[in-house]
Amino acid sequence: MAVNASSGLAYPEKFTAAAAYVGFGGSQNSSSIGAISRFPNDVALLLYGLYQQATVGPCNVPKPRAWNAVEHGKWTSWDGLGNLASTEAMRLFVKILEEEDPAWYSRTPELVEGPIVDVEMNKPNLDSASPDGNSHPEPISIIAESRNMLETQDKDVILEGLAAVSIYDQWIGPSVSGKYPKPRYKHGAAIVQDKMYVFGGNHNGRYLNDLQVLDLKNLTWTKVEAKSAVEDSNLSNTAFPVSCAGHSLVSWENKILLVAGHLKNPSEYVTVREFDPQTLQWSKLNTHGKAPVSRGGQSVTLVGKSLVFFGGEDEKRSLLNDLHILDLETMTWNEVDAIGQPPSPRMDHTAAIHAERYLLIFGGASYATCFSDLHVLDLKIMEWSRPKQQGVIPAPRAGHAGTTIGENWFIVGGGDNKNGISETLVLNMSTLVWSVVTAVQGRVPIASEGLSLVASSYTGEDILLSFGGYNGRYCNDVYALKPSHKTTLQSKIFEESVAESVAGLPTNATRDIEPELDTDQDGKVREIVMDSIDSRLKARTEETYEQQLANLQGEKEELAMILSKEQSQTSQLKQELAEAATQNLELMKELQSIRSQLAAEQSRCFKLEVDVAEMRQKLQTVESLQNEVELLRRQKAALEQAAMTPTQKQGSGGVWGWLAGTPPNKPSP
Repeated sequence: MAVNASSGLAYPEKFTAAAAYVGFGGSQNSSSIGAISRFPNDVALLLYGLYQQATVGPCNVPKPRAWNAVEHGKWTSWDGLGNLASTEAMRLFVKILEEEDPAWYSRTPELVEGPIVDVEMNKPNLDSASPDGNSHPEPISIIAESRNMLETQDKDVILEGLAAVSIYDQWIGPSVSGKYPKPRYKHGAAIVQDKMYVFGGNHNGRYLNDLQVLDLKNLTWTKVEAKSAVEDSNLSNTAFPVSCAGHSLVSWENKILLVAGHLKNPSEYVTVREFDPQTLQWSKLNTHGKAPVSRGGQSVTLVGKSLVFFGGEDEKRSLLNDLHILDLETMTWNEVDAIGQPPSPRMDHTAAIHAERYLLIFGGASYATCFSDLHVLDLKIMEWSRPKQQGVIPAPRAGHAGTTIGENWFIVGGGDNKNGISETLVLNMSTLVWSVVTAVQGRVPIASEGLSLVASSYTGEDILLSFGGYNGRYCNDVYALKPSHKTTLQSKIFEESVAESVAGLPTNATRDIEPELDTDQDGKVREIVMDSIDSRLKARTEETYEQQLANLQGEKEELAMILSKEQSQTSQLKQELAEAATQNLELMKELQSIRSQLAAEQSRCFKLEVDVAEMRQKLQTVESLQNEVELLRRQKAALEQAAMTPTQKQGSGGVWGWLAGTPPNKPSP
């Protein structure tokens, strides 16, 4: 969807132009009359009520007493808006006009202020037959209010800054004052107290180190003259950040953390610096543990009181997919080795946190291709998974930007090495369903690489802010989008209530009230016939309530049946649980008995082991005695054999003589 041509026009001028085109304001050209003539009655009813709400305020006039369909229709349309703010009525007026006639602004050559004019409006579905048998549209009209009311109301409506962002789901370039920052991409942006801070980036291949701030209250740019918190001039360069790109800015306790980034003279490891918007001072934070190697193009996500750091490209041009966590209370780095299949090494991806537990990684690029995959890390169990994406599956991209609002993750810009991505996507992180918010046409900064995206709020409504990027040229434009994800239900209820008020009316309503129209007086503004008749609307409302009551009764009965069934199942489960508990008790008793028997058997076994040891000792003693007896037997046998041998008479001392105890013969002299 292309950006509407009127999106650059601020309020209330845009509403004034739209009212003039429809015929409620001061344009007398024929195109205005032609435009209102093409609107159906339900649209005319809604436009009238919104115009009154915007210019006069909530309906405080009494309900018409006399029966007049015109007066009743006008009063019902206006009164039904309740306390709707005048600025919101202006926005809805323009939105409905753009839905019915998208090219209305281009058909308005000029907007000339002048007196209120009569405007005719046809009812396409309520044609009256002419005498010749042909069908001609029957003109109907409405009395426009004095322009003085609009001028008086406009003095109270001052739309500046983010108030100019009134149309939902469309990127607009709001009016921004002050000296614009130098065009850039791959910079960092963060929100602190209604101010958007932008630091660094790349311009024409050169890294930047300026700090710019955009005041979101009046959309004015200012350059911050920051200083170092370190007084020693020798250390001031370490505290003040040097020029860098591909870094990350994170808001933390009303301060800004600057993490990593590509540097001209890179350090060995990632550094963390802090900027205090109150003192306008930079300081370098001392960290502990093993810090990640220096890099850029990583993702840094704030989760509670920690930073989750993933991927990027190091100074050796190597792609990474490592995971680190920095505890901001202790300033300690921890490298995490998660289970599961992690994302492939990549840079220029985006990351988001859901429910303070799940880290989502989307897209990014290697040197050969861009990715469109979605990975989820469960930070509680540190496990990677790759869930199935649903809805409008996004195209591959890198260099895109993302930010979260509640459960919605908005993705803007990026490229696929060929073209910039024109769609703005949103992912419902609970259902993992993608949808397209809007799309732009042409080479605009929204379809750029290296842009930044932050989320702010104005009067209770969320605003997306985009800055910078590169799409063939370096950009320094600010674009804003008001997402309708929070007001979708309210808008639908409002539109459905208006549609229901006219849906059930018969086609002859105009003919029934024709005699009451005063069309004879010249110089009066003709009135639009509003066919929302109170009695029929009341009957339809009562019928709707009865139908809803019947539906609720049916749902109640169905829920009662389900509850009864669940109670029956619960009772059965309780009975089974009681039986299981009884069996468990019996098994426990049996187990205790077996344990007692086992203890007795173990005691017997121990006693037997002691007896066996004693027997083994005795056996060893018996074996020793047997050996001694055997030796004595041998000695006895030898002695007996020696005693039985005859005594040797001769011998000068042989062995036998020696054994017999006979001394050897002495030799003769």
